[in-house]
Amino acid sequence: MSTAAIDWSLVWPALIAGLLITATHVPLGIQVLNRGIVFIDLAVAQIAGLGVIAADWLGFVPHGWAVQAAALSAALGGALLLTYTDKRWADVQEAIIGVTFVVAANAAILMLAANPHGAEHLKDLLIGQILWVNPHELPVEAAIYAAILAIWFGFGARIGRVGFYTLFACAVTVSVQLVGLYLVFTTLIVPALATRRLQRGRLVACYALGAAGYATGLGLSLVSDLPPGPLIVCAMTALGAVVFVLGPRRPPRGSAPGVAG
Repeated sequence: MSTAAIDWSLVWPALIAGLLITATHVPLGIQVLNRGIVFIDLAVAQIAGLGVIAADWLGFVPHGWAVQAAALSAALGGALLLTYTDKRWADVQEAIIGVTFVVAANAAILMLAANPHGAEHLKDLLIGQILWVNPHELPVEAAIYAAILAIWFGFGARIGRVGFYTLFACAVTVSVQLVGLYLVFTTLIVPALATRRLQRGRLVACYALGAAGYATGLGLSLVSDLPPGPLIVCAMTALGAVVFVLGPRRPPRGSAPGVAG
């Protein structure tokens, strides 16, 4: 087998995973930006990761259904907590999200302190191992993302605050285990931020930017032998900066349709 074939066999599942995450996180990211709760994905993703670490700490098989259930339960619990705080103390919601992230992150560090592979697990949670995505798991993950998108575009504002946080928790739970926390945050925020001043075609521009960021980062990883996760983060951010600078000078009047509070 040629080197090119070997490289492509590693890249195509990673690229598909990136495109799936982009498809789901772009509309959610626009909504997050509109609501002014930018760091919610970091908090929910960290809570989902804490669920994974807790399941591993309890001795469950990695990537088994018990681990998935633990991650989803933790993320949903965190999402419902943030739903309550958003309703009760909306004026300090961003601060509450930050505190939630810090507590979850440090709880994970404590659980990994006695684990000889703790540093490796923590690194995987943060930057992921996108090149080692299992292609056989992609159809299941694609079906989950398709269901999330169908609910989002089918019901929109009618899903309400609880529905939004629940969908968000489901999406982030899958994504953080695929590509890590940093890539989840970048995919969610950078395209939405870079295109916030576009009056037409914003969704298409976001999708194009996300896809280009993953393709560029993975390509650079192949030629440089550097880790793909950080390269994708830097590539998508650089492309987003170009889009922002070259885009319209003023944001469109009003905000995009969002979830009803």
